Amino acid sequence: MQLNFSLSSSYSSSSIAPISRKKLKKMTLLQAPSSPTLTFHQYCTSQPKAGLYVAEKSFLQSTLSGSCFLSSQRQVKALNFSYTCSRLSSFTAKAASNGACASSVSGQTAESEVLKALSQIIDPDFGTDIVSCGFVKDLLVDENLGEVSFQLELTTPACPIKDMFEQKANEVVAELPWVKKVNVTMSAQPAKPIYAGQLPAGLQTISNIIAVSSCKGGVGKSTVAVNLAYTLADMGARVGIFDADVYGPSLPTMVSPENRILEMNAEKRTIIPTEYMGVKLVSFGFAGQGRAIMRGPMVSGVINQLLTTTEWGELDYLVIDMPPGTGDIQLTLCQVVPLTAAVIVTTPQKLAFIDVAKGVRMFSKLKVPCVAVVENMCHFDADGKRYYPFGRGSGSQVVQQFGIPHLFDLPIQPALSASGDSGMPEVVADPQGEVSRTFQELGVCVVQQCAKIRQQVSTAVSYDRSFKAIKVKVPDSDEEFYLHPATVRRNDRSAQSVDEWSGEQKLQYSDIPDDIEPEEIRPLGNYAVEITWPDGFSQIAPYDQLQMMERLVEVPQLTPA
Repeated sequence: MQLNFSLSSSYSSSSIAPISRKKLKKMTLLQAPSSPTLTFHQYCTSQPKAGLYVAEKSFLQSTLSGSCFLSSQRQVKALNFSYTCSRLSSFTAKAASNGACASSVSGQTAESEVLKALSQIIDPDFGTDIVSCGFVKDLLVDENLGEVSFQLELTTPACPIKDMFEQKANEVVAELPWVKKVNVTMSAQPAKPIYAGQLPAGLQTISNIIAVSSCKGGVGKSTVAVNLAYTLADMGARVGIFDADVYGPSLPTMVSPENRILEMNAEKRTIIPTEYMGVKLVSFGFAGQGRAIMRGPMVSGVINQLLTTTEWGELDYLVIDMPPGTGDIQLTLCQVVPLTAAVIVTTPQKLAFIDVAKGVRMFSKLKVPCVAVVENMCHFDADGKRYYPFGRGSGSQVVQQFGIPHLFDLPIQPALSASGDSGMPEVVADPQGEVSRTFQELGVCVVQQCAKIRQQVSTAVSYDRSFKAIKVKVPDSDEEFYLHPATVRRNDRSAQSVDEWSGEQKLQYSDIPDDIEPEEIRPLGNYAVEITWPDGFSQIAPYDQLQMMERLVEVPQLTPA
């Protein structure tokens, strides 16, 4: 019995001839099997140099789809494959029997039963179970006594759902018939900085850097930055604040550290930050100089020195209070440090929206995701009514126009203003108040979004050695595709590959072997990856450029004809 799969195409398996190397330069090739009785797995393994990199798991999961797509410069054409039912059944039956055998063996162990139970718990940020996330550590099982103990090691001590994880873990393991006692220990091993090797020494131990920006003065940006920082600290995170406004530093007024002067480490030539209630603080206002009177280039240098030479130590979050505007200082900050995310602060007026929109566009160009909008001074309550003295809609307009997912409203409250002048943040002075509840929601949002962004960035581009292809899934995109390593290397646009004056291609096609493989791929900010090749060349590959390259192969989900 013959099992056929078809797509509308003028190509048949018998009409595809082997492709010459010359034609390979212009098209990513996929040769059809010459024998109608050759199974898909046999063809894949027999054509290691044909340019075909398709996962067996994709083949099995695509309802026995037997058609593969080619990606060329101008068109995508489908090939029809036919397989004999006996060969195909033999291949799938063997895979199924191997899986069943492995399952039966692993199912006999008590540890596997515990892990299977724990795999029911899904991390809402990563969208996968806590076992696959690697959260389960130090699993100890005594089946005779019915005792199970393990550690749930989260990626941040500020995880807003750690209590839910602990409760669920106790419940699902206790449901196993032989379990009498469950002991769950909660801990946190903060994620290592993704870009540590590319940063100045002072920033290499900071996991997440959050920019709080408004691009307009007087909207409460510093108030949001300080209260957000102390909210994250209250959630259990290690936090620092960097006041980047040299012309008008606000931090010395909003907090009251005992030591109000920054100290220098003479041996290391580094800055020792001051502290207030467990949060590390750096501001030009603590430098003993007051407010700066200097030109832009000098200010950029001061900010660079304060930020990169400070001994921040290990921090989960560094909150940067950005100065107003979108000029040299803001660009310097975005270029010196890899910002994880940005929080935008605005007020209800249309004038505030116009300036905020400029800042959002700046972050968009620099590939810094904006995760939340805080609309400050949006309303006040009096005589049982709610009043909107500055109008309504600026914050929601930012959310709708730029697709920022979360909006938080802060009311006009005398206590919030007074706390900024008294030197004690409102979330510390009144942790149960309305304002503190809003900042707690903002803190949860920032923690969750940072974890999601880190996971997306760290897995955006990877090399699959089994298929010898570069796998790409750009952040904030559902599209996933594969690229041939040689194609990526040949499309380098740096000065070593392309003449900067004439635009002439210096790197020739024949200079790169077809079997080249990357040695290392690591994220470079939120916009690109840095790929190290065997010849020692380090290539910067922006996501936008990777998306424009010809793709190796796609396996669509097909229905048998």
